[in-house]
Amino acid sequence: MTDDSVDSFLEMLAAERAAAPATLAAYTRDLEHCSEALGAEGETLAMASVEALRRWVAEMASDKLARRTIARRISCIRQFYLFLLREGRRPDNPASQLDAPSPQQTLPKFLTETEVSALIDASTCSPANSPAQRRRLLLGRAALELLYSTGLRISELLALRRDMFREDVRMLMVRGKGGRERLVPLSDPARDAVMALLLEDEAKKSLWLFPGRTPLRPITRQGFDKILTDIGSRAGIDPARLSPHVLRHSFATHMLVHGADLRVLQMLLGHADIATTQIYTHVQADRLRAVVESHHPLGKPAVEADDTDGQSLMQKEASGKKP
Repeated sequence: MTDDSVDSFLEMLAAERAAAPATLAAYTRDLEHCSEALGAEGETLAMASVEALRRWVAEMASDKLARRTIARRISCIRQFYLFLLREGRRPDNPASQLDAPSPQQTLPKFLTETEVSALIDASTCSPANSPAQRRRLLLGRAALELLYSTGLRISELLALRRDMFREDVRMLMVRGKGGRERLVPLSDPARDAVMALLLEDEAKKSLWLFPGRTPLRPITRQGFDKILTDIGSRAGIDPARLSPHVLRHSFATHMLVHGADLRVLQMLLGHADIATTQIYTHVQADRLRAVVESHHPLGKPAVEADDTDGQSLMQKEASGKKP
């Protein structure tokens, strides 16, 4: 796909919206997919017709792609043509007439509180550990404590610098999606785990809290995933159920279970829209049911009549008296 309008669009996303490299890569793939489909019909991405775009959407549906994937690609294309319209490169936005399927709502995967405790316990060092094992466990424990106590994204976690942590630090300034900054509280266990890692890595002199093999760069996601999988195996947790995002979901789920306000959770997670945070309200069902059963007269389980009342009624009936 060679189109200067695409390059200009991606540059705008990076410059004006502070889009992350992963976001830019995803937009590029979606634009390439649309461009290839249009090219098969003899049309170009920049000058596509509404009919050709509708056939592209119908083709994705016939290929049984996930509704979320189709909706994301349509959203990307809409933004692309809106950019061309505003730049005066097109007189219209042909994608504005496309019908996007509503994404299928899926509940977030999360660990139980017992599983999280087992995971953190499994990252404890022992005298039998080699220096390399000790460092991996210290790194893993610090990362786990931070992920679970703050709800950070993995990209936000790996971007943390050493100079952000002092013995008296209580809050972290985190830069999230779109360059938005937020404050998140730092728990005592997380701070202690970070300090233990810093003491171990004191000779590395790296800018990053979680340096990789090369101290000039943070550890890669793949490198961290290996450490997380290893600790998960020690804790007896299936690696398929474990990821940094699962820990973020666990943080949010457990916060709501213990009564956290949804707006506060939105700020802690760095969600621009509270609708994104509302996916976690599924965990409130059991709590709401318990409240109703405890406080509503019709919500309490049916109980047998009081023994005293029953005996009194039986005595009256036996004596021939009206109850």
